[in-house]
Amino acid sequence: MTLTLKSITKQYGSFTALNDFSYEFTPGVYGLLGPNGAGKSTLMNIITDNLKPTSGNVEFDGESTEKMGGEFRKILGFMPQQQGIYPSFTLERFLYYMAALKGMKKYDAKKDIERLLEVVNLTDCRSKRLGGFSGGMKQRALIAQAMLGNPKIIILDEPTAGLDPKERIRIRNLVSKIAFDKIVIIATHVVSDIEFIAKEVLLLKQGEIIDSGKPFELCKKIDGMVFEITTDENGLAEISNEKKVGNISKDDKSIYVRIISDNPPESYKYKSCKPDLEDLYLYYFD
Repeated sequence: MTLTLKSITKQYGSFTALNDFSYEFTPGVYGLLGPNGAGKSTLMNIITDNLKPTSGNVEFDGESTEKMGGEFRKILGFMPQQQGIYPSFTLERFLYYMAALKGMKKYDAKKDIERLLEVVNLTDCRSKRLGGFSGGMKQRALIAQAMLGNPKIIILDEPTAGLDPKERIRIRNLVSKIAFDKIVIIATHVVSDIEFIAKEVLLLKQGEIIDSGKPFELCKKIDGMVFEITTDENGLAEISNEKKVGNISKDDKSIYVRIISDNPPESYKYKSCKPDLEDLYLYYFD
C-alpha cells in the first residue's frame, strides 16, 4: 500500500505554497513538521482533494486519486484543524451524519460507531451535545469520524492544537494504536506529538522538504551541536541574544540553558547533550 506524491506544486498568483513536493508513504505514522506557513495544511488539503494542485499528481497504489474519485475518498479519513463541528448535534448524531456522507450503510455505521466510541473513550458521552465538549473531547470526536469506514489513509491536521498535556498524550497514544496497518500523516508544529511515534519525519520550510528520515537518524545530524550552559541571571540575557536557546531551567544555585550551536560555547561552563527532535526543529527553523 503506497500513497505517492509526484512533483506537487501549488501556487496562488506569485506565491508558491508548495514547490515540487515528492514523497512516497507506506503504512505507519509520518510527521510533517514546520512553522506556520510552511505548507503543511496546503499539502493535507491536496491529498484529500479539497484543493487542486497547480501541477503534479497524487497516486494510491499507482492509480491517480483524481481518477479514483469517490473510491479514493472511501479509503480516506481526514481530521481538519478547525473544531467547528455542529455544536447542536449529539456525538452519536454527528458520527451517523459523517458516516452517511461517506456512503456507509446504517447497519455498518452502527457497528463502526460503537467500536469507535470505545476506541476514543467517549462511549459515555454519546448523547451529549458537541457544543458542551472540551477541546480534547472535540479532538477525539474528530479522530473518530476520520476513522469511520476503516480507512487505509488517515490525515490529521494539528490534532493536539490547544490541548493540555494529558489530552495530548491521550491522543498521541490513540494515533499510535491505529497506525499499524494504515498510512497516518500528522501535520503539526508540536514536536512532542510525533517524536516517539513517527516512522519518518518530513521537515517543511516555505513549501519544500528540507530534510526527512527516521527521527533518530535526523537527530544524529546535529550530534555534537547541542550543549547545556551553566550560568547566572547576568549571563542569561547575553546567551539568549547570542545563541539558539531550546530550554531554560534553574535551581537554587544556577540557571541551565540548552542551546543549539555549530561550535561549542567555549566562553561558558557547558556540557554536551544528546540531541532530540525539538533541538533539530530549532536548528532548522529558529
